[in-house]
Amino acid sequence: MSTLVWRDDAVAGWQQATLELGSDEEGPLVATLVRGPAPADHPVAAAPAVLYVHGFNDYVFQTHLAEDLGAGGYRFYGLDLRRCGRSWREGQTPHWCTDLTEYSEELTLAARAIRGELGHDRLVVMGHSTGGLVASLWAHSLRHAGVVDALVLNSPWFDLNAGWFHRVVSTRLLEVAPVDPRQVVADGPSAYSWHLHVDHGGRWDYDLSLKPPGGFPVRAGWLRAVRRGQARLARGLRITAPVLVCTAAASGPNSPDNPLLDSQDTVLDVEQIVERAPALGDEVTVVRVPGGVHDLTLSAARPRAIYHETVRAWLTAVLDVADDATVAADAAAHPVLTAADAAQPGRSS
Repeated sequence: MSTLVWRDDAVAGWQQATLELGSDEEGPLVATLVRGPAPADHPVAAAPAVLYVHGFNDYVFQTHLAEDLGAGGYRFYGLDLRRCGRSWREGQTPHWCTDLTEYSEELTLAARAIRGELGHDRLVVMGHSTGGLVASLWAHSLRHAGVVDALVLNSPWFDLNAGWFHRVVSTRLLEVAPVDPRQVVADGPSAYSWHLHVDHGGRWDYDLSLKPPGGFPVRAGWLRAVRRGQARLARGLRITAPVLVCTAAASGPNSPDNPLLDSQDTVLDVEQIVERAPALGDEVTVVRVPGGVHDLTLSAARPRAIYHETVRAWLTAVLDVADDATVAADAAAHPVLTAADAAQPGRSS
């Protein structure tokens, strides 16, 4: 395996390395592995690694998450998938794929580097939204290889946030109708995406060319790949690593006139996430975060703290990692749900 070549990243204090993935009809394919600063006073091999996988219309930029995990003794890595974020190249269709298993190549390369060349003996994979679905399918495919020690899912995209007709009938049409795979089937601005950025009154500053407030067009081939992945999950996965699934406490309309735009998941239906979570494996914990938004780590201060504290306390328990006792004590004030509990309506933390 070739040695990673690290260079400075656009995010201050971060580094990036390119993973070569060959080429296709749109040209050379790459993925980009990024890393935050090493946590103080922790030998590399003793610091479990966290590999973050982003969602659609997204890339890895969450320095505050990296810092929080670093304070707990974890080394933060992120992966911009092929054609996404830093990995997009001129002439490519942003975020394009026709099968979610395509991403297994870069995930496996990143995991191999983290556990091998970079010297970490434990690997936590953290996936957001579409990245949560991708990470789940990949972890299932490697369930006997011992690659993933824990899986953390931040508002994973387990089902289409739509009525029965669009979820069932429209999905069937994508399979049987002669639709151009690159045909745009959804496009338009997102109040949620617009609201996040500091330029529009939000809390977060990031590269708007990599995460545009108007989003990227949803194309038929990509949506078909997602729906096939969701159908596979619905049939049941057998992820052997422990899984933490976190969602906002409630969903709401993705509209600028929604007064709770800053305290609901306005992209996905959290009830669908909770309902599907037990299908991941035998050891699944579900947590609802009051006041959280779709990307829980981009929520307001209090729900963001609850999410970060919950993740660190849960990881401390499942990995048996020494962590700040105050973090564990605070997270204990927000009890979690087991997979069995998650199926019971009206239960939340």
